[in-house]
Amino acid sequence: ASFAMGTALARNDFQVLLDAPGSSCFLNGLYLTSTGQHIDNLINIDHAKPHTTSRLLYKGILGGKSKAVFGGQVLVRKDAQKTDAQQTDKNLLLSEQAEVNSKPSLLIYADDVKCSHGATAGHMDETTLFYLRSRGLDPETASRMLVHAFASEIIDSVKLKPLRDYLNGLFLRAVPTTILRLGGGR
Repeated sequence: ASFAMGTALARNDFQVLLDAPGSSCFLNGLYLTSTGQHIDNLINIDHAKPHTTSRLLYKGILGGKSKAVFGGQVLVRKDAQKTDAQQTDKNLLLSEQAEVNSKPSLLIYADDVKCSHGATAGHMDETTLFYLRSRGLDPETASRMLVHAFASEIIDSVKLKPLRDYLNGLFLRAVPTTILRLGGGR
């Protein structure tokens, strides 16, 4: 798992080679940006042998006037039959000025594979925020709950409880309160 936050400019570059039949990789990532910050996540997974599996799930939480780039490439070589690959990039934009450029790609040269990719970017759901507010939650608490729900899929995958608890607190504290108001800071 990869966790990133709080830097003016960052680039994470991962190269994975699945070079033995039956090999697999599971890559999860979570990052948070705020005004003036930019992060690039570039991941290449090379399925060189048959019966290999990869799962890639990255989530970004972008606030203020920040930027992020996701470039995920899965290569399935000709001899890598029975490959099973999935890559997903999901982004929660907490302001109108936040920007993400996502480019997941598949290069498939084998013909007996199961591969998928996708990318999404969206703002906090106004209806859900309204519902939480109507139940007595203030805007900041309601927004933090939604951000936590978005991030929890990645954080909850951490097996070590002390590290999982630390990451939970770290990401909740790092979300700027100025962007957590009804309307997602828009």
